[in-house]
Amino acid sequence: MLTTFSASVAPRRGPVGRRIATTAATVGLLVLGSLAGAGSASADGQDVHHQGGAIATLDGLKTFDDARIHNSNGGTKNVSAGLFELSVEGGGRLQTYCIDIHNPTLKKAKYLETPWGQTSLGDNKDAGKILWILRNSYPQAGDLNALAQKAGAGKLTPGTAAAGTQVAIWRFSDGAKVEAKDAQAEKLADWLEAQAQNLQEPKTSLTLDPNAVSGKSGEKLGPVTVHTDADQVSVAANADAVAAGVKVTDKDGQAVTSAVNGTELYFDVPAGTADGKASLTAKTTTQVPVGRAFASASKSQTQILAGSTESTITADATANWATKGAIPSVTAEKNCTAGGIDVTVSNAGDTAFTFELAGAEHSVGAGENKTVTVPVGEDEAYDFSVTGPNGFSERFQGVLDCETQGTPAPGTSGGGETPPSSPSPSPSEDTTGGTTGDTTGGTTGGTTGETTGDTTGGTTGGGDLAKTGSSSTTPLIAGVAVALVAAGGAAMFLLRRKKTAGQ
Repeated sequence: MLTTFSASVAPRRGPVGRRIATTAATVGLLVLGSLAGAGSASADGQDVHHQGGAIATLDGLKTFDDARIHNSNGGTKNVSAGLFELSVEGGGRLQTYCIDIHNPTLKKAKYLETPWGQTSLGDNKDAGKILWILRNSYPQAGDLNALAQKAGAGKLTPGTAAAGTQVAIWRFSDGAKVEAKDAQAEKLADWLEAQAQNLQEPKTSLTLDPNAVSGKSGEKLGPVTVHTDADQVSVAANADAVAAGVKVTDKDGQAVTSAVNGTELYFDVPAGTADGKASLTAKTTTQVPVGRAFASASKSQTQILAGSTESTITADATANWATKGAIPSVTAEKNCTAGGIDVTVSNAGDTAFTFELAGAEHSVGAGENKTVTVPVGEDEAYDFSVTGPNGFSERFQGVLDCETQGTPAPGTSGGGETPPSSPSPSPSEDTTGGTTGDTTGGTTGGTTGETTGDTTGGTTGGGDLAKTGSSSTTPLIAGVAVALVAAGGAAMFLLRRKKTAGQ
């Protein structure tokens, strides 16, 4: 739960009174922003159960132009629409569009390549049309003159092409009533929407399935299947495996150092090896397939890939072994249909494995497996562990983000919640796009561009995250707020001392 602060703004005051009221309202928003940023940052960790694929950090909205969202009450909001850029861990760059228009982005949020079924795209019958748009528009269609001719648009720049593409995507991803402000960008958006066809979800860049196995020493533990869009993947046992004498092999026991899509890998654990655990890493350099979804490990709006440089991708898998007793392995994945996390526990041992999860005790018989769904609310963070014998422990954490938000009413936050005492914008502020109204306290995160962009000068100004929600500049804003409050207090103290000395 987010605790909010607000300040009352009294109407019809003189110039000084208006300045004080406006400052009080702004500071109220700044304090709220700092609390929101702090709460979000604490959840910005990597999903421990991530099975592989690109991991990237958000750098910001880089190529964009203006758009306008029409609210259900007849008002509009000005937003910035276009391409984000992300830096891939290990090297590489990504370009993405957002598919979650009313959620904010968080500055430097970490993103994980994620299957469609674990995002809002899973239940979206038009998800494949978004992929068609990505493959047939900017930046994949780099010849802007040819793209404009197809769309019946006069002239497109990178910014207007990106805006038109993002607008068309929002119409399918969020069901939003949105239009590009530039006439040619709007023609592009209309053409893309009309032409789009449903395509199949693209392959993963690189994942291992399952990413955890178990068994008895003296056996080959697996298989772990490689799934990749790359031509070839390198495979290596990690230091823990080498130290234990464990090798990575195929089913016939032949050492494996490279793999392709569909290759099955095994951990070959020599007989008599002390009970333990080891891991392997698969690695490749490739372009991530266009259309792959990227979900944040924190609450930051979901993205979809529009382009990629050659990027380094890794995936890990672990093996747990023992000579007798329960020998568990645990995997987990988001289940958007059930609204929770599916935790699958396998037991390769000769006795039952008993564990506690979500407040209940569960048991998995020898040679069996069981899936337990841990309920998690939409947008809620989760963090839990499964422990077992010989120091076995697997931790799973992240945020369940499976839905897009409907168009929020005036005065609501980006997540669709109404702050209990936050000032609402006036009708004129709501219909003119929020540039003035949002600066004085209309929303706390709202649609793309409202709080971050509008408080710094509208939808086309600079900024690291270029107006996608309230959180991109909250650390800076919070610091300015604290500095202003401290400076104001110091000034009043000095004035009082001066007055006393004069008297």
